[in-house]
Amino acid sequence: MFRVQPLAAAAAIALPCAAVAAPETDPFNPALGVILDGRYADFDRDPEAYELPGFMLGGEAGPGESGFALGHTELIADANVDDLFYGRLTVAVHEHDGETEVETEEAYGETLGLGHGLTARFGRFFSGIGYLNDRHPHAWDFVDAPLVYRGLFGDQLRDDGVQVRWVAPTPVFLQFGAELTQGDRFPAAGGDADAAAAFVKVGGDVGISHSWQAGLSWWGADVAGREGGGHGHDAAHHGPAFTGDSEVAGVDFVWKWAPRGNPARRNFKLQFEWFQRDEDGTLSENGSVVGSYDGTQSGWYAQAVYQFRRGWRVGLRYDRLHADNSGTNAEALAEAGLDEEGHTPERASVMVDYARSETSRLRLQYNQDRSYPETDRQVLVQYVLSLGAHGAHRF
Repeated sequence: MFRVQPLAAAAAIALPCAAVAAPETDPFNPALGVILDGRYADFDRDPEAYELPGFMLGGEAGPGESGFALGHTELIADANVDDLFYGRLTVAVHEHDGETEVETEEAYGETLGLGHGLTARFGRFFSGIGYLNDRHPHAWDFVDAPLVYRGLFGDQLRDDGVQVRWVAPTPVFLQFGAELTQGDRFPAAGGDADAAAAFVKVGGDVGISHSWQAGLSWWGADVAGREGGGHGHDAAHHGPAFTGDSEVAGVDFVWKWAPRGNPARRNFKLQFEWFQRDEDGTLSENGSVVGSYDGTQSGWYAQAVYQFRRGWRVGLRYDRLHADNSGTNAEALAEAGLDEEGHTPERASVMVDYARSETSRLRLQYNQDRSYPETDRQVLVQYVLSLGAHGAHRF
């Protein structure tokens, strides 16, 4: 089940969702929920031609489609299986190129009551690295993912495997986590059980109105044949493939404020994340090596969201990326999307949203996106409606 971390003020500033009681211990009567996510988008540039110079795009990376479209609609079922295990299934429904796609987003079991601060999760899940990665898109403060998540993880990092977390018996919140996963998904894409991750999170309260959390993360894989390119969703099927070592290091920090710990009318959240990926290996095409590749890509974002009256929030976000890639075949680098072209991708975003209740939200967002030298001005409108059971989100 979703657990609110033991930070007194932080618990009161949960992201909007339907807060309900924990699922009954009954495998034949799971809690059922639906998240309806829809949006309208208007772009100056053709979103099908989207690229991030210096970054091999894959997964779900890209700005999405123009006009009206389904967003990230989710079907959720979860329950305590018995006194030892909890289970969760999340099925995502979205549209791409006019076709409805259905995929198993999460399907995992989790231990209950191991004691000593230990919890184990097994199955398909979002990685615990960073701050935003394991939060569902409907819980984000902006319509789209930060550029660094788009460039490094294809919006979000998830895989099949096992995760172990330990909360230390300390006065402040201190959690350690480790993961071993199959490595079949972007950005490992063929690691064959050689992907791993580790993270540590620490946090606490400052008085009764402030709370904070900081984290360090690491992810690594022996990548085998990761395909990519420079153009959104279709990138995963074009261009040379990368084989070699890949490691990502990250830092995240969040600060929350609410008057006397009560966020009902006013609250503020400051959020920052930085990641850097180092890779070394070869590029191949049609099974033949076409050149060596040595690359470093990094990026960060900072955002601030302020709720100035009940239900109403405004937010600002700034993204910036940097790539320094080299290889023995310049043409192969360009085809894979790894030629930075002397450009530094960046983006500024502003949003305003309104939540009529914990189960509905309407959002208007404007991006001035310089992912490519020609600025793309983007207008996004989103609705998020929650039906049925849906537990509170973490800090």
